[in-house]
Amino acid sequence: MPIKVETLSGESATLDDDKLEELRMTFRGPLITQQDDGYDAARAVQNGLIDRRPALVIRCSGTADVIDAVNLAREHGLLAAVRGGGHSVAGHSVRDRGLLIDLSGMRGVWVDPDARLVRVQGGATWGDVDREAQAFGLAVPGGIVSTTGVAGLTLGGGIGWLHRKYGLSCDNLRAVEIVTADGRLLRADRSENEDLFWALRGGGGNFGVVTSFEFTAHPVGPTVMCAVPIYAEDPGEVFRAWSDWAETVPDEVTTRAIFWTIPQDPHMPPQIHGRQVLITGALYAGPPEEGEKILQPVRRLGTPLADLSAPMPYRMFQSAFDFFFAKGALSSYWKSLFMSGPPGRAADLIVRYGLERNAPQSMVHVPLLGGAVSRVGPDETAYGDRDATSMLSVDGNWVDGDPAEHVAWVRHVISQAEEFSTGGTYLNFDGDGPGEGPELVQAAFGDNLRRLTEIKRRYDPQNLFRLNANISPA
Repeated sequence: MPIKVETLSGESATLDDDKLEELRMTFRGPLITQQDDGYDAARAVQNGLIDRRPALVIRCSGTADVIDAVNLAREHGLLAAVRGGGHSVAGHSVRDRGLLIDLSGMRGVWVDPDARLVRVQGGATWGDVDREAQAFGLAVPGGIVSTTGVAGLTLGGGIGWLHRKYGLSCDNLRAVEIVTADGRLLRADRSENEDLFWALRGGGGNFGVVTSFEFTAHPVGPTVMCAVPIYAEDPGEVFRAWSDWAETVPDEVTTRAIFWTIPQDPHMPPQIHGRQVLITGALYAGPPEEGEKILQPVRRLGTPLADLSAPMPYRMFQSAFDFFFAKGALSSYWKSLFMSGPPGRAADLIVRYGLERNAPQSMVHVPLLGGAVSRVGPDETAYGDRDATSMLSVDGNWVDGDPAEHVAWVRHVISQAEEFSTGGTYLNFDGDGPGEGPELVQAAFGDNLRRLTEIKRRYDPQNLFRLNANISPA
């Protein structure tokens, strides 16, 4: 049965039965249309708010499939989305009536412990990386949910539990292999296609489809000291005390404060189910016995409702939030901004909205930045804001209600926090789709935007890769 696929011009291109049969013979991975079994599973992404129906899904089995998929999109002018882990809160990885280039079948991870090198395919998740790297006592700085895709997090920066000690995910890139808009497979590193390598460290999915990443890994674990005190009383005082403590911690400590309501979940103690709380989580990237002493103050900011702090396997801590963010279970819209000065400057606002969240599943989330993140020059990578000391992320999550009301709440909170902002934002924590917020790209890249537009013109002059926080070709 012929299918119609949206084109870059907004019209439709028809792929008839003969063309589809030719494609099925060409591709090693499966082609999935709306008539095929497994279509709904193939189009599903993390954000339950995103319910889009692509015309054709190409589940790539390797680099050759990716090259052919990009050539198909270019030759027919098809509007193409690219999916790695599918965690984009804005839903960049799927498009109604479009082509979906799906890398979720490409999840290989290879570790060279002597060189501290980890090579990762473009569809892998951070859980895949942690599984292999921890076999050698190594880790690559990743995110805070292990099902997150390596590609999206890295290309947008990569804030997690190790960034203060070892930098962002993109700071630990050694090289990539990427299929560009003209169908070429290029290697980009510090000596080959250097401009492209610069752009990929924070510039998002604007420049092609990355089929593999090479990372520097660091000695971490297998056991690390983690602090997870959960406070319910005097959240304002606890937050201010956390902010004061956070100003004193060494780079080995990465910490964040999270306003949340504990769900009815067997992974959490029954006595705290349904309670509105402030969690002051922290990880120490060093010997656990040292970490226990250094993290002790964050466990004594008040009287915890519960304290889940303990030395634990790094992999366990990396996946500790997975249970609460099952694929498709929550509808989500997030916005973020980088803050100057200590988080305590904005304490009144953060505490107020942390306690007045629009839904129990929503979070007001403040990660501490600085450390290794701030020691990379502002123009050494495309990532925009290295001077911020912390970030405010307003994570609207819900299971029912009018989406417009939840979106409006998130935007309102962010607008109230502008006085504390550096003017920058973190692309990976933003729910706006392409074209919805034209100021978003400027806020994300700052002074690096002009150079990015020139690199975009060099590698993607027709803007084939536009379903992202889009950088227009110069």
